[in-house]
Amino acid sequence: MNVENAKSQMRKGMLEYCVLLLLRHGAAYTNDIIVRLKKAELIVVEGTLYPLLTRLKKDGLLYYEWRESTQGPPRKYYALTEEGTVFLTQLDAAWNELARTVGLLKEQKHPTIQHPTTEKQ
Repeated sequence: MNVENAKSQMRKGMLEYCVLLLLRHGAAYTNDIIVRLKKAELIVVEGTLYPLLTRLKKDGLLYYEWRESTQGPPRKYYALTEEGTVFLTQLDAAWNELARTVGLLKEQKHPTIQHPTTEKQ
């Protein structure tokens, strides 16, 4: 089992939640989202983020608006819809439950389980 592969799968599972968390306080430009995710040490590239944002918009969780930029063409800013805010609240509850469960499992003391030896025939 490759630990890096397991970590990558965990990150992928968390990415949608993390993007919604970043947008809970207001709209953001895609590059700003990437920078903020990298600051939080959740490495992501545009090729991963754009399809996710498109899917979240299609699902009604995000909307975007075009804003003029002082450095080039207008930029697309993403923000949570009302449905996205409700969904984020539900994800928060799910995350808290999952974190509590993992915490409980990490704290549990289990006696060492004796595995039966396999007899050679």
